[in-house]
Amino acid sequence: MKSLEGKKIALVSQRKTEELSKLVENLGGTPVLRPAQGTVFLDETNIESDIAALVEGNFDWIICTTGLGMETLYNLAGKLGKDKEFIHSLKNANIAARGYKTVNFLKKLGITPVVRDDDGSTAGLVRELAAHSLRGGKVALQLHGDPAPKLIAWLDEQGCDYREILPYKHVPPQPEVMDQLISELLNGEIDAVNFTSTPQGRFLMSFAREKGVEQEIQKLFSSRVVAVAVGKVTAQALKEEGIERVVVPENERMGSAVMALGQYYQKNN
Repeated sequence: MKSLEGKKIALVSQRKTEELSKLVENLGGTPVLRPAQGTVFLDETNIESDIAALVEGNFDWIICTTGLGMETLYNLAGKLGKDKEFIHSLKNANIAARGYKTVNFLKKLGITPVVRDDDGSTAGLVRELAAHSLRGGKVALQLHGDPAPKLIAWLDEQGCDYREILPYKHVPPQPEVMDQLISELLNGEIDAVNFTSTPQGRFLMSFAREKGVEQEIQKLFSSRVVAVAVGKVTAQALKEEGIERVVVPENERMGSAVMALGQYYQKNN
């Protein structure tokens, strides 16, 4: 029997849904497209002031959470003729980085982080930052359109003067799609949900809270519905939303996550 035989899998991403659907079908499952993430767009309204702040801000620490976000800021600094000043400001600050893509991009600029996460997650970054004194320091926090509540709460505890820099913004998903997904979950029509980025879980649980069914959805994910995440960062975001049982592939790729879900069912059926 195929590993996803008879299973209905909600695909909540907006990217690569055709490939993911085909993979689910090849394993015997039924894919259901329920995008829990709206579009992502470059928010240029504050970019120039953000670049100016980074270049002139004399930050004690610059916390970099995504490679794409940092690369975008660097490219925009270049368009403004401030790429050299941008690199200079990074070299003059203590750098903390989350994720290997972020570290790799910084390496291209000749920058080695003072602190990096221990497991690819924001929580891992906070654990490593705790060994350093940021109390009362001036901090630039680069985000990717997605909040980092644990990191921000920690900076607040340290009494830091921090500036959030968000080159990208996430638009919420369609309310009717989220209503449909939540109804299907509550009615027992979905066996698993495949999450490919951190905003998807946050948006799902935010809608569940608005509907007053947050605890019911959390209970479903701990019992009958399986959550599968593309990697550790997405899994951590789900856990922060109260979804504790998460299947995560060793190889952090979308296709690998679907395969890991199939293996989970084979072991636990």
